[in-house]
Amino acid sequence: MAADPAEVARTVIGRVLAAPPTLGPGRLVCVDGPAGSGKTTVAAAIEAAADDVVVIHCDELLQGWSGLPGLAATVEAFLAPLAEGRTSRWTRWDWAADDWAESHPVEPGRLLVLEGVGSWSPAIAGLVGVLVWVEAGEEVRLDRGMARDGEAMREHWLRWQVDERALHAALRTREHADLVVSTD
Repeated sequence: MAADPAEVARTVIGRVLAAPPTLGPGRLVCVDGPAGSGKTTVAAAIEAAADDVVVIHCDELLQGWSGLPGLAATVEAFLAPLAEGRTSRWTRWDWAADDWAESHPVEPGRLLVLEGVGSWSPAIAGLVGVLVWVEAGEEVRLDRGMARDGEAMREHWLRWQVDERALHAALRTREHADLVVSTD
């Protein structure tokens, strides 16, 4: 699909709202793909185009740079109460303090957008109304990351790219996507 975020948002919202709720009385969209591909931009467009949306950035659910392997369990535990129609909570990782910070409640019945590398996993597949895969070339993504985070973060980014490739290959995330968006 074309990379126009507003067009992607309209498509995603149309699909997820046309289908029955998947997350208790609410609906779930996962925006997954490698770092620097444009997932945050797509999630922001969805938030701007729909009412009663909660966007959670999965980099706030990771326990630091090495937290990717534990993300699926964290997401699954967070979604379980919502799937039962109960309020859930998520706790933000404070990257500067290198520790967990405050918790945030999320009420059931809303459109929830999980955005980030590893936001989708087979464990939650039955709860996902739409899975969006956002992609761009590796060099494009690295350039975007360095522009945003600075050259001091290059080694973290390079290690992260190895980790995310392994995760996405193991889960075959792109193959499960309902919508593939290229932002090259």
